[in-house]
Amino acid sequence: MTEAPRTSAASPRAFRLLDRIIDVRPAELAALGYAWLYILAVLSSYYILRPIRDQAGIAGGVNNLQWLFTATLLGMLVLNVPYGWLVRTLPRSRFIPITYRFFGANLLMFAVALHWSGPDSAVWIGRIFFVWTSIFNLFVVSVFWAMIVDLFDSEQGKRLFGFIAAGATVGAIMGSAVTASLAQHVAELWLLVGAALLLEVAVFCVGRLSRLSHSLNQRPGPDNTNEVVGGGVLTGITHAFKSPYLVNVSLFLLLFAITSTFLYFEQASIVSRTLHGRSEQTAFFAKVDLAVNVLTLGVQLFLTGRIVRRLGIAIALALLPGFSVLGFGAVAAAPALSSVVPFQVLRRAGNFAIARPTREVLFTVLPREDRYKAKSFIDTVIYRLGDQVGAWAFALLGALGWGSRASLVAVPLSAAWLANAIWLGRRQEEMARRQGTEAAAVEHR
Repeated sequence: MTEAPRTSAASPRAFRLLDRIIDVRPAELAALGYAWLYILAVLSSYYILRPIRDQAGIAGGVNNLQWLFTATLLGMLVLNVPYGWLVRTLPRSRFIPITYRFFGANLLMFAVALHWSGPDSAVWIGRIFFVWTSIFNLFVVSVFWAMIVDLFDSEQGKRLFGFIAAGATVGAIMGSAVTASLAQHVAELWLLVGAALLLEVAVFCVGRLSRLSHSLNQRPGPDNTNEVVGGGVLTGITHAFKSPYLVNVSLFLLLFAITSTFLYFEQASIVSRTLHGRSEQTAFFAKVDLAVNVLTLGVQLFLTGRIVRRLGIAIALALLPGFSVLGFGAVAAAPALSSVVPFQVLRRAGNFAIARPTREVLFTVLPREDRYKAKSFIDTVIYRLGDQVGAWAFALLGALGWGSRASLVAVPLSAAWLANAIWLGRRQEEMARRQGTEAAAVEHR
């Protein structure tokens, strides 16, 4: 890979300032800006919806949450088939906008339904909205990162993905702040309409990034073009179970999701007993989201890239499961809001700031078809399968009278996750070195 010059006398002031924060090259600047705006819009949209979703889950009954998670998993399985067909049939610049506009149209329909619903129907619409938002969340973010790992290679990912993820955090802060400040004063109708409009901003950025993709291509051959990906409709599913590497990526996400669900249910149960009233609960969830994202932003802007480059993929991936071993131990010892909320905030911040951008680097060493299809299946179905396992395991523990031991069960699960993270990180670094050697050989022919 030929390295672009780091800077020049003609560099704009914005580039010189950004270059002090992250290791960015001039040729990457425009794409970095559009990627930032893209994920900012997507996450702003989701975080406007997230507190509404969480309140709808509580309104439908905490004991029904596992059924909502089951419905979400089924929805993910169904949606992956038409998405696989779109990826197989259309170029990136077309199937991604279609995906976002599908979700935007759904949002407008929910806005009308929730606005005109009565008290009884609102509970059922809220349950459907909970399921839909849980599907929406993973799909729109997975599609974003699929495009990003298609644009940037492993070396660029180590340098830039943390900063790109900071755009997600800014968007999350904006969305959380909007809902926290307006939830008690503005009808949900207008919040949902605003979330739909933000998806159109994402579509605009997709078009700009597609035009810039050729200038970013660092991989040899036609693998990084905006041509149709092709392949089979179900290859994303089959590849996810054939490749040992992808199996371990799936296991990483599965264990993360199971332990996250345990922690989410602990929080939901305590909040439902402690706080009363729809607006009070919604505002609380929004404030927790705001705290998570403010903490995350500083790490993403100044530390993530340095941590990943200096510690390597394996250690960076291992940080979150290692912390989870300690955190679940603390919650098991003191299962109260005072212990659950700090652990939730720190764990989610660690995921967004370090684990998530590092996990996305794992996909940069894969063939293009797997970056879109297998990645989508893993990010959505496998993730929600982890939710499902976690939700029913939590319910089973409660039925057996062991509900207070749920966090204790999560400790050995986190330890297994830690071992998986170390293996996976080492394997990615080995694959990236091999690809770098092959690319250098092609360049010198």
